[in-house]
Amino acid sequence: MIFIYNDYGGTHTTSMAAAYHLQKLPTGRTLTKDEILNIDYFNKLNQSDMGKIIFHGVDTEGNSVYTIGRKSSKLVVPALKNLSLLFEDKYQIHEKIVFSNTSPTVPLAMTIGGFLSRELKIDFVGVPLLVVGAKQCCHNILELVEHTKQIGKSNNSKVIVLENKRFK
Repeated sequence: MIFIYNDYGGTHTTSMAAAYHLQKLPTGRTLTKDEILNIDYFNKLNQSDMGKIIFHGVDTEGNSVYTIGRKSSKLVVPALKNLSLLFEDKYQIHEKIVFSNTSPTVPLAMTIGGFLSRELKIDFVGVPLLVVGAKQCCHNILELVEHTKQIGKSNNSKVIVLENKRFK
């Protein structure tokens, strides 16, 4: 199975989701500033990375975990879903793919912090806001990841798209 976490920038909640999925972060408590800032790719991607599918690792069950930043395009995930179905049909690729949207978990502090840090390069204000936002949403992201994994196991569809609106 392939898991692809997606959101606007692909560098904050998606990176956190991938890290939780791969058991690289502690659970049962709020993350510390150092734990947040040391997450792979957290606040490290640039405009040139948008649309790239980034590999984060293989989970304990042998499933690959990826992230993608899709910017404001609502077409990226449907296009990837259709491409996946085309590959399955034409080339008999039988790998289940789960696209999981982490955008609903993004708090206002993270939105503002991400804009200040990634777009305006004002890290001294943006990064502290990102840390506050990450602390606010880390439990929600963990729940989203557990939900994503459970749906991946229990759903028989070849390509699954989760919008995750219940995690707002």
